[in-house]
Amino acid sequence: MDQWLTEYGVTIGVGGLILFMVFIIWDLAKRSNAGVFGTMILYLALALGVLGFVIKIAISYLLERGMN
Repeated sequence: MDQWLTEYGVTIGVGGLILFMVFIIWDLAKRSNAGVFGTMILYLALALGVLGFVIKIAISYLLERGMN
């Protein structure tokens, strides 16, 4: 049970946090009148962070699969 919660709880929790950050960035861009280019830059920064998280999951999966 603990291992399941660790694996899936973190993934679901980070997924929820990412969705919340999308809302925060949308609100930030709207309130600051960032324009289209500024909004794209803000979302690009978020996308790079998400990409790093996805790469971490993929590397962990490949390392665990390679060990068996």
